[in-house]
Amino acid sequence: MSETTRCGFAAIIGRPNVGKSTLLNALLGQKVSITTPKAQTTRHRITGVLTEGHNQIVFVDTPGLHEKQHRALNRYMNKTVRGVINDVDIIIFVVDALRWTQEDDLVLKALAKTRLPVILVINKVDKLASRDALLPLMQELANKRKFAAMIPLSALKGEYLDLLKGELNNHLLESVHFYPEDQVTDRSEWFIAAELVREKLMLFLGDELPYSATVDIQQFKREEKIINISALILVERDGQKAIVIGKGGGQLKKIGESARKAMEKQFGMKVFLQLWVKVKQGWTDDNNLLKGLGYN
Repeated sequence: MSETTRCGFAAIIGRPNVGKSTLLNALLGQKVSITTPKAQTTRHRITGVLTEGHNQIVFVDTPGLHEKQHRALNRYMNKTVRGVINDVDIIIFVVDALRWTQEDDLVLKALAKTRLPVILVINKVDKLASRDALLPLMQELANKRKFAAMIPLSALKGEYLDLLKGELNNHLLESVHFYPEDQVTDRSEWFIAAELVREKLMLFLGDELPYSATVDIQQFKREEKIINISALILVERDGQKAIVIGKGGGQLKKIGESARKAMEKQFGMKVFLQLWVKVKQGWTDDNNLLKGLGYN
């Protein structure tokens, strides 16, 4: 008689820049969500699938819940988070061991009415000056709401991830697996390619071009020994276009080379990547254009 299979959906939520995407990648053992030191790197709902034996956890990485909603893009990201809260079986609430902010309170408020088990993950414990500070921190956080569990860990260093996996397995329900054993995400290669270009934009130009750029894949063609990819970088102003291109095209070349190498690692074969830059004024506040770019 075969053993019972178990499955569940787990949302990873928290304020911007607490390490949600780093945690997802660490749990899966491979990269499915881009990461940078900049807040609001994640803009979409990203699914990651972890199948170990008879258990399958379907993680849903989300954008950081934030206070400012001046543009349609910001409202889209916040709506994505709030929608996920009502669409899963378990919630992983990620906080930074070094500080609690008003945006953490915002996440806590969004969780106020849920009856789902909420696991509090205290990330970045490796950055604490002393582990002696951990116990009083956990006591302080325990007063904020009743959590199903509280797990201190370091997503970046991969410390104590097994404790989180074990706790999640305790909450899985008897169910068939929703994804094949070898599948790790439901996102397409087109989407991943666009995200890798955007990751390099944020890493190279995060200070000069914080959130005014997005990437649209125009062509993704697999051939026998190479993938041909054409990507369009959209910015909002002429000055931003000049920044992305750089003197003599040097900056765009650096971004392209870095993105190409990341794609070759991700897809396991040679990549030929072409990048263009185009100005599209107000794209971050245009609902119809956002939908066309996959923000829906």
